[in-house]
Amino acid sequence: MSDTSADALAASGHRPMGFREFVIVIASIMALNPLAMDMMLPALPDIASAFHITSANRPQMVLSIFLVGFGVGQFVMGPLSDRFGRRPVLLGGMAVYCIASLLAIAAPSFETLLLARALQGLCTSATRVIATSIVRDCYAGRRMASVMSLAMMIFIAVPVVAPAFGQAVLLLTQWRGIFIVLMLYGVVALIWSALRMPETLPVERRRSLAVGEVFDAFRQTVTNRQTLGYALVAGGVLGSLFAFVFISQQVFTGIYKLGYYFPVAFAGVAVGTAIAGFVNSRLVGRLGMRAISHTALIGFVVIAATMLVAAKMQMLPLPLFMVLSISMMFAFGLMIANFTALAMEPQGHIAGTAASLYGSITTLLGIGIGATIGQDYDGTLVPFATGFLLCTLAALAVVLVVEKGRLFRPHVLKV
Repeated sequence: MSDTSADALAASGHRPMGFREFVIVIASIMALNPLAMDMMLPALPDIASAFHITSANRPQMVLSIFLVGFGVGQFVMGPLSDRFGRRPVLLGGMAVYCIASLLAIAAPSFETLLLARALQGLCTSATRVIATSIVRDCYAGRRMASVMSLAMMIFIAVPVVAPAFGQAVLLLTQWRGIFIVLMLYGVVALIWSALRMPETLPVERRRSLAVGEVFDAFRQTVTNRQTLGYALVAGGVLGSLFAFVFISQQVFTGIYKLGYYFPVAFAGVAVGTAIAGFVNSRLVGRLGMRAISHTALIGFVVIAATMLVAAKMQMLPLPLFMVLSISMMFAFGLMIANFTALAMEPQGHIAGTAASLYGSITTLLGIGIGATIGQDYDGTLVPFATGFLLCTLAALAVVLVVEKGRLFRPHVLKV
């Protein structure tokens, strides 16, 4: 589909919203997930204290169990949206998200809190899958990558401010107040989507929920060389990102002794991804998805190798760590939207199911890698840097296999 025809389809596909409002709404519903993740970072010590947790790494479960729910939920949200349409699944997911936030507010034990977090993650899987599916319903190819980059530029700004926002809430009240804020945000996003987001999947394009058809759609997704390959690549890259998020509070407050300034440092790192989203949205139409993402992946490898050498030599002061971390986030921002667009490009006829399976593969793989690296944290950056380098090398190897050794330029693949 050409950019011109994509624009024409979008003009009718997401009315009454114009392009700008469409991007903002997509970013807003996608932001439910990173907001629920990153606002919790400053609260982990308080949660550990409230529930008398003595293990230094156990509070990371507040983050990892949320992502498990997010990853598992994506298996079902896509097929449901392909059968019943995007709106009912999206609105239902956000409504249950608000209920899960209430459960977290009232949680009497750490186990109940983890249950609420898993349910929150499950519900935000609907927002992520449906958002990707809606964009694919309205756009294709480089235009889709551009739209996803603009949306991600906005929603990636959430991790920039979320820890500081969470810290501000903690200055006014206890950690449960964070869940009140999350619930209120969910209510606003739900109302906005209910009033303005149209149904983008026509009835004639909906698919049956028959087991055979669902598994056939899954089969089409996982047997497509380009889709599966870039799902694995994105999963490896996400593993590095999740590991960084899991240990960030311990690193900035433990190694670098930043205390209450941790959210400021985290925001400084996260802004690299937001900048990359804007850069990608402006360049992808001219340079293409492969040229940008493959170059960024090679840069990712160089950054990881530099960090590992510096960590092993105990020559990783805060300024150098910040530069490398910002560069890591910038490279990540140039990769993730393009990897998503490349994976989804052949799957327009089963966009919901494909987005569902793609999201599950990338998230669960990323969680497994990130949690493993995070639990190996020993008070130094060596375990993280080692895992970071291994993830990036594996991702580069998979890209070479998918593209048959030919990087940077598009070519016809047998799928």
